[in-house]
Amino acid sequence: MTILTQSQCYAKCVNLSAEKEPDIFNAIRFGSVLENVVFDPETRVVDYDDTTLTENTRAAYPIEYISNAKIPCISSRHPSNIILLCCDARGVLPVISKLTPEQVMYHFISGYTSKMAGTEEGVTEPIATFSACFAQPFLALSPMRYAKMLAEKITEHKANAWLLNTGWVGGSVVKGGRRCPLKYTRAILDSIHSGELANAEYETYEVFNLHIPTHIDGVPSEILNPRTSWKASDDEFTMEVTGLAQLFTKNFDKYSDEATPDVQAAGPVL
Repeated sequence: MTILTQSQCYAKCVNLSAEKEPDIFNAIRFGSVLENVVFDPETRVVDYDDTTLTENTRAAYPIEYISNAKIPCISSRHPSNIILLCCDARGVLPVISKLTPEQVMYHFISGYTSKMAGTEEGVTEPIATFSACFAQPFLALSPMRYAKMLAEKITEHKANAWLLNTGWVGGSVVKGGRRCPLKYTRAILDSIHSGELANAEYETYEVFNLHIPTHIDGVPSEILNPRTSWKASDDEFTMEVTGLAQLFTKNFDKYSDEATPDVQAAGPVL
């Protein structure tokens, strides 16, 4: 996954390959900056699979090194899609969910993701973490204030809102799951931007009450619903879903006094 700024891209490059991520791989050339990577001092060839220093290897490069980048990186209109990004290492959040305005507020305030091994000193296994508005240390106002502003803009401009999970499918990190392949994440994003996903058929995902599509071109249908892709037992799946739901509920308790009943009801129900 690449983060775009006004003039450059910033990408994690552990296990990077031309086959899996050709745009990023080909963009790393003269003029790029690499951090924490291991390379041959004679040939200067980088070994992206070497995590001797850390798994948190990074690359930064000018945005024009991406062949299909839009230059300048600005739009003349309001966005038609808002995408919240998370990484669920438990393997129980859907890879993509269509959110109601109330669910946007709930998940924006929650700011859920997983700290992965190697990203911070002392983190040796995935840890669930919550950061309000996905940027808690930088908030000057109450998270509820920002969440209301976001929901109002989405409603005013009739934008679609999505929760995109790039984490594990088929199980958790320790229960036989695997990271959702980037090609499937790309296919999901393509279907969002084409408008296909907004018109898809949906089913309701248990506990979290999220709306998940039943079909996306280029994405195996079995990974869209975590229960159907889970490799371990139903009891273990239920335990993981319940455990994550409890973490969401506990985290949101500190904002419940400011939240309206419809936003509180947009969270998981045990």
